[in-house]
This record gives sequence, structure tokens and C-alpha cells, in this order.
Amino acid sequence: MAAGAVWRFGAFWLDVSNEQLWKGEQTLALKPKALAMLRHLIEHAGQLVTKEALFQAVWPDTVVSEAVLTTCMREIRQVLGDEAKAPQFVETVHRRGYRFIAPLAATAPLVQSPKSKVQSLHSAIRTPHSAIGMVGRETELEQLYGWLEKALSGERQLVFVTGEPGIGKTTLVEAFLQSLESRVQRLASGSQNVPLSTFQTLDPRRQTLDSSLWIGRGQCIEHYGAGEAYLPLLEALGRLCREPGGERLIELLGQSAPTLLVQMPAVLSPAELETLQRKTAGATRERMLRELSEAVEMLTAVQPLVLWLEDLHWSDYSTLEWLAYLARRREAARVLVIGAYRPVEAIVQQHPLRGVVHELHLHGQCVELQLGFLSERAVAEYLAVRFAAPAPWQGAGRGEELSRTPLQRLARAIHQRTDGNPLFMVNVVDYLVAHGV
Repeated sequence: MAAGAVWRFGAFWLDVSNEQLWKGEQTLALKPKALAMLRHLIEHAGQLVTKEALFQAVWPDTVVSEAVLTTCMREIRQVLGDEAKAPQFVETVHRRGYRFIAPLAATAPLVQSPKSKVQSLHSAIRTPHSAIGMVGRETELEQLYGWLEKALSGERQLVFVTGEPGIGKTTLVEAFLQSLESRVQRLASGSQNVPLSTFQTLDPRRQTLDSSLWIGRGQCIEHYGAGEAYLPLLEALGRLCREPGGERLIELLGQSAPTLLVQMPAVLSPAELETLQRKTAGATRERMLRELSEAVEMLTAVQPLVLWLEDLHWSDYSTLEWLAYLARRREAARVLVIGAYRPVEAIVQQHPLRGVVHELHLHGQCVELQLGFLSERAVAEYLAVRFAAPAPWQGAGRGEELSRTPLQRLARAIHQRTDGNPLFMVNVVDYLVAHGV
């Protein structure tokens, strides 16, 4: 890792030279040893980092116990909002060590801190790969903003984002959610109402985001057997409960969905947990389903909710049942649920997800956003952004052929080789860069 590098993962930035961790415009408090441990894991992303290697890297020439290592990891997880049982950033390898598993993007060093001004990504020789979500996906982003507008008006929305592995489902939705989070931060700082979309010319008729949002993220994991009921929902709501202001959400869940809240003991005190356990003793599966659906309506009467559920082709059946029940209820709810899955995977596994989606489609209770391959023009745009080069179509009209520049010829060759699959395209470019082509 270069001394001045800045690494981005999810909503976080690690500024190596300044030894600071950021989330948006907020600097996060992380003790020096915990920060050094996180940095070392990021430097070896995707690799198993043993406990012995961490001791040597973070505590050289010092004898410390494994308890110190565990304490630092607990602090890292708390700051990142990560969970050991369903990690998004750091995976625990039992008795051996840890592995950093989140996608990473390297940028050029920051001229100033993110709080003041972040250097333009276009000036970095290697733009973060997350920028690919903004290439060739303008139409899809616009559709997501349109469904959010409907949700904000009280018309519940269930959106399935589908496509093959590497097509950019996660990148697209994360770009959408990060744009919403930046708006919420600006509103919290006293800025004026801001449009839902910054990817088009402002339209005075367009609805503005004039209140905060709950944005929850949950991920299904591959399992062998039935799996834990409502796992991605528990993950998403649990994280929201632990965020600043989560006390209000806990209070509302305690009123409307105690059977759900009792499944999240980490957000309750021992006394509160004991009280809830007595209150929900003997609760049926049907009661939990009803309470969870009614809770969404109660929560969104206070504040709109956006739920992002990833990898539904691995979903537990209870979550699918809840999605179908939520979509069929007619009461007003300011909720947008975005679920992503791979259709082929669901078919091969004979997962009931496809049947649920088909049934909801028949009754107009969900929409599907199917991602296709990128065009040659989008590949050329990615290359222009990645290498801070002029776009090959600059100065040309919309219908004119792309200029015959070396960049355009490279884009054509890459498109022919990858068919416009974003993941394959990035891998090819990475290979070319690594070999100095």
C-alpha cells in the first residue's frame, strides 16, 4: 500500500497517510492499534491474516494476549457496524485469524480531508471500481429514483434487481443508497431540501427529500438447511438499531413487533430482554409475520424506510413469505424494498423465490429491474474515467460514431472479449494495467 493511498470500502474511507477512518464527511474514532490492525487486514484483503501475523505487524517486539486482539477486532466491528456471524467487512477464520472480504477501491491521496474537499476521482489514475455503477446505468438509476418517489408518497414498492454474477447489481444499488445517505447527511447539517437524483438536470416538478430515511442493509448467506428465519431482516434492522438515533427504532419495534425485537438481544439491556421474553413467550410463527408487516407500516408513518436485501437466491423461506405478505397488504407504507438475486442460481437450486416473484408479478405487486451487459460506449466511458482521459465521443453528437481513438479501439476490443460484463471488463483492465499494456 502506498504511503499516501486512500482505500474505499462500502461507505468508508481509510486515509493511510493521515491515519484516519471516514464515513462520508464524518471521521470515526478508532484507537491507534485497532486502526493499524484494520490497515493490515486491508493491505492483505482477501487473504487469511493469522493471529501471529497480526501480532508481528501491530505489536512488534511486544508480548500481548489474544484478548487484546479480540478487543481490537470488537472495536473495529463496532465502528464499521459489522457482525461476526454475518460479516460484510472482516471474516473470522475460527482459531486462525481474520480475512478482509469487502470489495476495495484505491484512489489517489487526498489533497484535503473528506470533510473539506475530496480530490476528484476523475483525477486519479485508478478510479474506484464502484464508479462502474455510474457507467451505462443512468436509466436504471432513474428507475430506482422513480420507485422511491412512489414509496415516499405511501405506495409500497418491492423491486427485484436481477442479473448474472458480475453484472453490477450490488454496485448499482449501493451507488443509489450512497447518494441517498449523502442527502440525509446534508439535510442533517441544515442544508436545504435536495432533489432525489443528482444524475439529471434539476426539475422543479421533481419531489424532494425533505426528511431523513432509514436505510437498512441485509444479506442472505448460503446455508445448508432451512437457515435462520428472517436473517437478512434481522441484520438490516439490527444495524439500524445500533446506529445513532436507533433508540427511537427500538422503541417503535418494542411497541409493534416485540417478537422480532426479542430476536435481536444485542440491542437490548438484560432487563429489557427478560421483559420481552416473558411478553413473547409462546408466540407463533404467524404472529411474528403479522407483527413484522404491521411494524413496517408503523415505522414508515414516522420515517420512510429503504431496505436492501442482497442475494435472495440464498434466502430463508420466512423472509420470502414476509416479502409476499408485505407486497399484498393494501395499507399505506412509505417503504421501498430492493432485493437482488441471480435467476439462474434460483432455478438451479429450485429455490421457491422464482415462484414467489412470478406470483407477485401476475398481480402487479412487484417490479423487476433486469441488468444487461454494458454497451461499447459505456466501456469507453469507463476507460476514460479510469485513466482520466478525454472521452472518445467529446464534441460528437449523440448519433455520431465514436471517434477512432486508441481509447475507443481498446474499448471495442474489451467489449468484444467480455460482452460488456462489468466484472470481466474490470478484470481485463486490471490485467492490462498490471502488465503495463
